[in-house]
Amino acid sequence: MTRTRTRRRRPAMVGVSEGMTAEQLLTYSAPDKRVELVRGQLVVREPPGWYHGEISLRVGAALHAHLASEQARHGWPAPRGRLAVGDPGFILARSPDTVRGSDVAYVSRERHPGPMPARFPEMAPDLAIEVRSPTDRLGEVLAKVGDWLDAGSRLVWVIDPQRESATVYRADGSHAMLAMSDELDGEDVLPGFRIALRTLFAPS
Repeated sequence: MTRTRTRRRRPAMVGVSEGMTAEQLLTYSAPDKRVELVRGQLVVREPPGWYHGEISLRVGAALHAHLASEQARHGWPAPRGRLAVGDPGFILARSPDTVRGSDVAYVSRERHPGPMPARFPEMAPDLAIEVRSPTDRLGEVLAKVGDWLDAGSRLVWVIDPQRESATVYRADGSHAMLAMSDELDGEDVLPGFRIALRTLFAPS
């Protein structure tokens, strides 16, 4: 595992519309597409494919199992936090609006004790997990990581199924590159959680 510090890069992203708000995004229809809003600009992407979904499910299920086990072990009335999968949207900035969606998101009850809103929460998740698809350009991925961290995410995982690797980005500006022999670690965001990349990328 290599741990270094990096400057966040923000390449320009190309969208199909300008000046859209988060509220307008809720009513926007793009069948069979994935959409985000980046500084008022609508960004449309193709569906990422089966393997992407499988990896997202595996890491989401592992996190869910960890939270449930921790809750049972301590006798807590509720888990430490909440999980969502499938690109839940978060409003990260206003005027112009930015709404980003991660493949898996974790929000601690310490930061958000009440019920989560049905639409877009105006906050960043504690942990944002991005599973890179074959069409994702590195510059776009890094720009998205920067948006998560700038808005308050404490940890961002970028999982790359094609390269069987992952990169961990932290709020302090450091990052770590992980290979198959390494583990994703919840650090102080999800203490005690670990999953080996070898397990995550195991053939189904």
